[in-house]
Amino acid sequence: MTSPAPSRSLGPLLIAAPLCIAGYGAIRLIGMADGRYGPGLDWQLAHLVALVGMVAFVPVILRLSRWTRPGRLRTTVVAATLFGLAASMVQFGADIVEALMAEDKAEMRRLSRSFTSIPGVEPVVYQIGPQLFFLGLVALAALLTRAGRLPWWSPVLILVSVVLPVFTLDLITVTGLGILIAFAPVRVPIGTA
Repeated sequence: MTSPAPSRSLGPLLIAAPLCIAGYGAIRLIGMADGRYGPGLDWQLAHLVALVGMVAFVPVILRLSRWTRPGRLRTTVVAATLFGLAASMVQFGADIVEALMAEDKAEMRRLSRSFTSIPGVEPVVYQIGPQLFFLGLVALAALLTRAGRLPWWSPVLILVSVVLPVFTLDLITVTGLGILIAFAPVRVPIGTA
């Protein structure tokens, strides 16, 4: 049996996590409006909001995955998604620390190049890892659809939403809102908290 809304304990996180992604995008756009985005308050605020969103996604992923069919596919999707989240957290954390250490944008770039020159950091933390988080959201939504917990259009909306920043990072706000809308109709088993 299902209920039409997420459980009380998951509901706020299911809203907050994608809203933080949207908030990151919005704060980033506002910060870029004056042409001096990073380092500074706008940079730090945007990245802190994104980091909070990534942390909030961990229990969301774990809880939603419990409402899909158990098996190797679910395990793989959850592992890849959590790996992508971890990489994203490292990336945002590094961006925050680099901005705190830098006096200007040039020094921030130098610090970033120093970090990404560590073997494996560039592909894992910046290129492949974060993409696994977003692709994992698509796969998790598909598993939830297969389990009758989401409508057919939810994975499609998430896919479209997570592809948008490939064209321009200015669409990150739309990405967050798309994820929020896609997960809004999730139907959870009664008796789960």
